[in-house]
Formats: sequence, structure tokens, C-alpha cells
Amino acid sequence: MTTHPTSALARRLLPGELTAGGPPNPGRVRRSARDWVVDVLLFAWAVACWAALLEQAESKTYLPGWLVALDPPLGAIACLSLWLRRRWPLGVALAAVPAAALTDTVIGALAVIIFNLALRIPPRTAALVLLLHLAATLPYVVLYGVPHDERWIVAAFVLIFYLLFFTWGSATRARRQLVLKLREDAVRAQVDHERRLADVRRAERRAIAREMHDVLAHRVSLLSVHAGALAYRTQRTAAGEGSALNDTEIAESATVIRDNAHLALEELRDVLHVLREDEKEEAAPLGAPRVPGAPDGARPQPDLSRLGELVDEARAAGQTVRFDQDLPEPLDGEGGYPLRPQLQRTAYRAVQEGLTNARKHAPGQPVEVRVAGTVGEELTVRVSNPLPEGHEPGRARPPIPGAGAGLTGLRERLEIEGGTLAYGPENGAFTLTARLPWPAPEPGYDAGP
Repeated sequence: MTTHPTSALARRLLPGELTAGGPPNPGRVRRSARDWVVDVLLFAWAVACWAALLEQAESKTYLPGWLVALDPPLGAIACLSLWLRRRWPLGVALAAVPAAALTDTVIGALAVIIFNLALRIPPRTAALVLLLHLAATLPYVVLYGVPHDERWIVAAFVLIFYLLFFTWGSATRARRQLVLKLREDAVRAQVDHERRLADVRRAERRAIAREMHDVLAHRVSLLSVHAGALAYRTQRTAAGEGSALNDTEIAESATVIRDNAHLALEELRDVLHVLREDEKEEAAPLGAPRVPGAPDGARPQPDLSRLGELVDEARAAGQTVRFDQDLPEPLDGEGGYPLRPQLQRTAYRAVQEGLTNARKHAPGQPVEVRVAGTVGEELTVRVSNPLPEGHEPGRARPPIPGAGAGLTGLRERLEIEGGTLAYGPENGAFTLTARLPWPAPEPGYDAGP
């Protein structure tokens, strides 16, 4: 928890119970500076009351001598017991019963003891002790009320005295409990906030991992295919089993590798740009216009209109791809499909993941890609390729390594968008099928630029 510069001053000005780290424990709470000041003032007030009433007690000739003799010491003991009231509130209140029943000089200390009883003892127990005090005081008031014809006035005063300080203490207890409850709620809210932040950070890391995999796995697999083909031809030439590559072929292969490496870097930059869009929008001034498209020179994000480019890249890498697309006509004639960009990007990633997996695990096998959808129903992506057979001797190539998290990340993408993913062998082919909801566009839908 963050410590503010005013915390030290606040600890001096608050009761010790409110500065403790947890629920108040009377036996362990240390007095704050404010507590010491209050204790000294209350003790001084109780002693002043004891001294003022001491002279009057000696002048009450109608009282028995033993009562007059007990009054000063019992009152003094009650005053001294105030220093113990924080640690043993119930014991001090019970010990004060004889003094309250037999003396007048105890009245100053008794007010503090009754207030402390209501403040620090549970209400039911405190009420029982209060009744005990009233029961013990009643005989003294009835027998020795001064003057004798006004004893009922004295009895009413004693009752109001007890109830006043008991109610005051109970109200203070309720207020302190409210402060403690609010503090606990604040601590709990801070813990929940930190947990939510941790969850958000984990979600962001998963999102970054998915985007990184979807972009880099595709490009790196293309690089691996071209580099593998170049290495294979070179090895065959060195073994005298084929013709040597000429300068033009080497230049073309190097150009393809270089271009795909550059595209990988550009797409990685675009991924980071997309992941930071929300942060930039939150930091933008209120009311600032949002510029449509891809700002800062970023390439347009993948959508359904770019599936043809994706298939062309796979074909250029040597894959045999049959592409079938059955989608409604774009709203603007240029790929502006009536579907949220995030859903279009997820469908694009599904096709990309299917092509990448086929290139990794079934090299040389033809791939069929079908994308179909109906507005108001669903969008379906299906990528299939025949299961790979044993490689010919001498032509085996090591598989392209991968993290094995592509399908897992794709499943998470689809589940977030309310879709489903199914994959596995089917009729001698490995088939990947992704389904996404395609809700009907709302009135006034704008497909964007």
C-alpha cells in the first residue's frame, strides 16, 4: 500500500485503534500522540472533580462515618484506574461498581469509565454492566439522597448521567467501526484492483503472444520454405545430382527471402501499433476527432478483402492452394464487408494459421481454402490438406519448428468473439474449421474507408 507524506501526522492525530494494521486489539494497540493527550486531560479532569467533591463529602454529616471514610480513597483509585481503561475496559468498569455505589467523588472518573465501557465492549455485555452499575447505585440514592425530600430528583440525575455517557460512547464506537469498515473496504478494493490489473496484464501478454505467433509464424515459415529449397538445390548440386543454380535463380531466392523478412518486420510493427491503439485513444484529449484508417503510416489491418493476397503469397512459396470464396458483395465494392474489423481479422488469422500448418506439417500437399458466410448467420473458414505420406528417401527435410501454440491461440481468439474451432483428421485429410457469428449490421452501419 502506498504511504503518503501525511501518514505520520495522521497517525498522531488519530486514535490508536484506527491506526492499527488490522482489527483493534485492546491488549496490543499502542497509544498514539492523540491518545496520550486525551488520557492526560481526562485524568486531570477526573482528579479535579475528585478534589472539588472531596470537601463536600466531608460536610455531609448525615452520612455514616464509614461512608465518609471510604469516599476519598475509592474515588482516588477510580481516577488512577483510568490509565488502565484502554487495555482492560471491562475489568475497570466492574472494579468501579463499589466506588459508584458508595462515593460521590468518583463522578468524574465514572463518566470516563462508562463512556469507555460503551466504546470498547460489545453492546450486550456493556449493557449488562451498565445495569449492574445502576442496580448498585440505587440503594445509595434512595437511602442517602440529599436533601431527603429531593431524592427522586437525584435518582433521575444519576439515570440521565449514566445513559448520557453510555450513549455517547456507543455512538463513538459505531463511528469508529464505520471508519474501520471503510478502511477494510478500501484495502479490499485496492487488492481487487491490483488483481484486475494483473489479469489485464496476463490478457495483454496472451494477446501479444497470439498476434506475434500469427504474424511471425506465417512469414518465418515462408522464409524457411525458400531457404530450405535453396539449401536442397545446393546440396544436390554439390553431390553431382543436379544442375547448379545460376545467378538469376540465386538472386530471385534471395529477393524473396529479403522481402518476406521485411514484411515480417512491418507486420510486427503493425501488430504493436494495434495493441497500443486503446492506450493512445485513452490518452487522446476529450472530444479529439478520431482519424479513420491506419494512422502513422501503418499498413491496413488484415481483413476479408486481403485473403487473396494471403493465398498468393502461399502460392509464391510453392504451395498448391485452391481458394474458394462465397461471401456477400462488399458494401463499397472494395472489401468493405458488413462485419466488424475484429471478426474479419480473426477469420484472416484462421486462414493464415491453416496455410502455415499445412506448410509445416504437410509440405508439398495441396491445400483447399474455403471461406463462406451469410449476413445474419455465420462466417465459416475451412482449410484442409491431405495427410502427409512418408517422404521419399533422400528428399526428407526436417519439419519447420514451431511453438505448438498456434491452434491454442486461434481457439482463444474465436472464443472471445463467440466462435468455435474444430480441427483434426477427417476422411484422409487434416481439416481446420472455424466458425464466427455474422450479425446483421445495425442501421447506419459504416464499413469504413
